[in-house]
Amino acid sequence: MKRLIILAATLIAGLSACDSLLDKEPLDRVTQFDYFKTRSDLELFSNPFYDNLLDKTPYDEQNDLLVQMTLSDVLYGGDKRTVPNTGGGWSWGNLRRINTLLEYVDQCEDKKAVTEYTALAKFFRAAFYFDKVKRFGDVPWYEVQLGSADEALYKPRDSRELIMTNMIKDIDEAINSGGLTEGISTYRVNKWAALALKARFCLFEGTYRKYHGINLEGHDYTYYLEEAAKAAKTIIDEGPYKLYSTKTPDKDYMMLFAQENASTEEYILAIRNSYEAQVYHNATAYTLLPTQGRPGYTRKFINMYLKKDGTAFTDQEGWQTLPFTEEVKDRDPRLAQSIRTPGYKRIGAKRVQGPDLGVTITGYQPIKFVQDTTASGGQIDRNDRSTCDMPVFRYAEVLLNYAEAKAELGTLTQNDLAITVNEIRSRVGMRGLDMNEANKNIDWYLESKEYGYPNVTGANKGVILEIRRERAVELIQEGFRLQDLYRWKAGYCIDQAISGMYFPGPGEYKLAGKETADLILYAAGSTKPQGGEGVSVYELGSDIILSEGNKGYVYYHKTVKNLRTRFNEERDYLYPIPSGERSLNPNLTQNPGWSDGLDF
Repeated sequence: MKRLIILAATLIAGLSACDSLLDKEPLDRVTQFDYFKTRSDLELFSNPFYDNLLDKTPYDEQNDLLVQMTLSDVLYGGDKRTVPNTGGGWSWGNLRRINTLLEYVDQCEDKKAVTEYTALAKFFRAAFYFDKVKRFGDVPWYEVQLGSADEALYKPRDSRELIMTNMIKDIDEAINSGGLTEGISTYRVNKWAALALKARFCLFEGTYRKYHGINLEGHDYTYYLEEAAKAAKTIIDEGPYKLYSTKTPDKDYMMLFAQENASTEEYILAIRNSYEAQVYHNATAYTLLPTQGRPGYTRKFINMYLKKDGTAFTDQEGWQTLPFTEEVKDRDPRLAQSIRTPGYKRIGAKRVQGPDLGVTITGYQPIKFVQDTTASGGQIDRNDRSTCDMPVFRYAEVLLNYAEAKAELGTLTQNDLAITVNEIRSRVGMRGLDMNEANKNIDWYLESKEYGYPNVTGANKGVILEIRRERAVELIQEGFRLQDLYRWKAGYCIDQAISGMYFPGPGEYKLAGKETADLILYAAGSTKPQGGEGVSVYELGSDIILSEGNKGYVYYHKTVKNLRTRFNEERDYLYPIPSGERSLNPNLTQNPGWSDGLDF
């Protein structure tokens, strides 16, 4: 056994020696033919796939709904986004490992294991290429292990259609091979995880082609939307999953993400974290410590949450200037389970806490994934000490993927909504979505140029917008938003307002909902008031910046407003290929709009 571990480590280290298939010194083929002989060999070799290919971060990249002190290059735009020489997501070491396993798996004497790990490798190859297509569009397709002398190292990019066709072939073989269990296996890939992956990348591709007007030889956007719908519906009809619920609508959504162990009811695949095993992430510290970028939701996003009765918040008079304590009243219960609102008590705590403007730049302080103070041996609030499991695929996303695919196809029915969106809303006690009503009375906020998606058209416009609302609210901080904007050709959302809560002027505020104030704002040049215990005191114009001087929306990034560059519709939906990779392989073309100084 010791020999196997050492050999596996040697192979993995060797295969990791260069990140790119297009590096100067591609690796020779693995020659240890005495390996890959047992199930244990295959397991040891494939375990790194989980660590290297599954997204383990508990929060989104910065986007129009969630921002930090320092804006990302994507939000800043323009010259902030440059062509890297290396890196930039153009890494291929994981694919080499996958193809190595597929090349040698047949050497295993356990033929059942061969079937299982072939299916697993094809799942991960589809996942690998999904990431590459999202980022770069056309990329080279490799399905064999390459050696140093292989001319294929210098091939041009293959078409998007070829990549997607091969991804579907891989994932279908994984699903239909019998190599993936149909039982619940929360931390290992099963048949349902493969179907969830297929639904996710087919929805991405279908909507991307639809909204970007991409017509390629082969399949059109409807094919991918139909495949997404079929994959999701198979999970709905045949899978062992349901939405997590203890019939406590004012807590269930929050607890789903804060509890130590993943819900086996809702989490199809999760990343395991553990205090005992010392495997952590940073979700709790991210929202509680001022050193973590002070993340906050934007007011644009807060406005998306419906009122408890199912009506739009932005349909009421004076919604623009409602103070925090009023704007969060009688809203979709997920709002109070996603940010601190008046009366908020941390899980297991008795003390009422309001939003802390010292750790959130918008005032809307996230609480998703924030655990009990006793978690992680009482060290949960330290950097990188969070231990709640992270979702990779959960059932709620599958439901939303199905509803969106059907809506974009024009085949959505009210029954489809009943088993998807309305199931999700029911968990938190919200009124269901009526398809006819949504299409007849389109929410002006969601279709506006200032706040929404003005490029959505057609008979299902209203319900598509409502599904997008639901997706934003339900999946916030789960890594979807930026890529959703890209596939919807909604990069203009990046340029929409990134302000925070509204303050009518200097004065005392009761953000926690207590009888006494917990926040004092005072005008620049005036005497700083004395705040008591638990009271934060900030000077307007320096500590807290408002959009209109002594009143308005919290606007931390006001000083860089004129330095930001608008989203480049001709360039920014795809990332650039590193210039160093193109220098090594002149057959690689650069993505449109990106200048890397090369004349080929």
